[in-house]
Amino acid sequence: MLEGMYAAASGMDAQQQQLDAIGNDLANAQTTGYKAERVGFHDLLYSQINQAGTLTSAGAGAAAEVIGRNQAQGTIQETGNPLDLAIEGEGYFTVKRADGSTALTRDGAFELDANGQLMTAEGDLVQPPITLPSGVSPSALTVGPDGTVRAGTRTLGKLTLVTVASPDHLLAQGAGLYAATASSGSPQPAGAGKVHQGALESSNVDVATEMVAMVNTQRSYQLESSAIQTENQMLSIANQLRS
Repeated sequence: MLEGMYAAASGMDAQQQQLDAIGNDLANAQTTGYKAERVGFHDLLYSQINQAGTLTSAGAGAAAEVIGRNQAQGTIQETGNPLDLAIEGEGYFTVKRADGSTALTRDGAFELDANGQLMTAEGDLVQPPITLPSGVSPSALTVGPDGTVRAGTRTLGKLTLVTVASPDHLLAQGAGLYAATASSGSPQPAGAGKVHQGALESSNVDVATEMVAMVNTQRSYQLESSAIQTENQMLSIANQLRS
């Protein structure tokens, strides 16, 4: 009977992880460029047990883990701000963090620092560096679909979109940033992505879908909890019979 309690407890833990992922998605439903998490479940270790002379397999329950993110395109919303850039298709912007590390992001809500260099809201500098000349207004900037940045007839640089072989294995670092890992592969130039100036990509979280998933997960959690209570009652009855 204890195996049943352990299995139900592991199921509760798995459902809790699912709820955590859903809660995180709902909290980022309005976050620019956010991609919803995908959670998968798998069986825990099976072992053979002998019950009344018959060998049978008993599982240890289930476990959950984030297996990646929904890479579907978020809605492109026009803002009219020349420093807002959305990616249509695959790809990420590259930024340099304060500690010198490189990160990837699809959040194109950019700003200018004191030196006129393009940066994120958190102060991470866009790579390759794009610097607006002194006296030039941001409204004079034009960014082409290929990422070429111009101020009037002057070319200031080009934003290179990158991608990785396995986006599901990018490591989330908060604030819409991701770091490449050995499993994701090194960043490489993206082939199909385009830059859309004066717009932002909204989160691809579907609130209605997430709410339905939350209700189903809560019901599964309650079912696992009821299973533990039933197992406990059976153990109590067995103890009374022994005495």
